[in-house]
Amino acid sequence: MASEKVPMLAEGYRLLEEELKRLKVERPEIVDAIEEARAHGDLSENAEYHAAKERQGQVEAQISDIEDRLARALVIDPTTLSGDKVVFGATVNLVDEDDKPVRYQLVGQQEANAKDGRISYNSPLGRALIGRQIGDEVEVTTPSGDRYYEIAGIEFI
Repeated sequence: MASEKVPMLAEGYRLLEEELKRLKVERPEIVDAIEEARAHGDLSENAEYHAAKERQGQVEAQISDIEDRLARALVIDPTTLSGDKVVFGATVNLVDEDDKPVRYQLVGQQEANAKDGRISYNSPLGRALIGRQIGDEVEVTTPSGDRYYEIAGIEFI
């Protein structure tokens, strides 16, 4: 695993911690399911056993991944930021080519949800916005074609 820091908001960090706790509670339940399936006899034809073992592998991989991300987390509080450039955690008010206002907050990859106005700083639009200022125009290539935006405002909330 890479040792580079993973930027995220405090909320994203908290959600990862909650998911880790949930998975660690599920761990002994899976072990119990494996033991119960073993008691049924022939393991080569035991679907419950194979399903439980597969789930155990998935949970262990998820636990390892989450622990790694938490260890490398760089928690950023946008309210402590300021300035006139778009940075991680900033909420950016944009006007698209149809003069329709849109608003996005730049967040970590795991926190991104475009429907909630949260896009990854690594997304095409996120990368195009980083370092830009109010009044700058950005062009983003999307699967549906090129999109143009003007930065109307930057907030740190």
